[in-house]
Amino acid sequence: MSAIRALCELYGINNEALSREENLILEAELFVSTCDALKEIFRTQYKNYFRLMNFTMEMENTMLDANFMRLIIRDILSTEEYTLEGIACYAATHEDVVHEVVAGKNTAPSATFLRRIIELHKSVRCEIYDEVVKKITAQYLEAV
Repeated sequence: MSAIRALCELYGINNEALSREENLILEAELFVSTCDALKEIFRTQYKNYFRLMNFTMEMENTMLDANFMRLIIRDILSTEEYTLEGIACYAATHEDVVHEVVAGKNTAPSATFLRRIIELHKSVRCEIYDEVVKKITAQYLEAV
């Protein structure tokens, strides 16, 4: 299944009437919105840490951006449904890449890797994505 089709199904959008360019724009918008919503969930999970470290909002954003993939992979691992080796296999990448991301040595993996990790995360933490879909849908409905 293509990424745009999966995102459209996730959000209940019929993308078949859209042009290729419109689908690309839609995919990018939904992907960015999903990542932003996930960062807000992680921000909530780490609010005590941020308060303890006396982080400003800008510092929080920097930390979340730099560690986004790391946080997602750790969340996948916390479900105990996948190991690092299983995550690497699903993402069709070398195991060393996953180890580097988890260790914080690689904070900017490829977009393809990011997409696959988010797809995997969605499969093991579907309740989070249900919440994200509701939040993003409500935001779009308010904007219209």
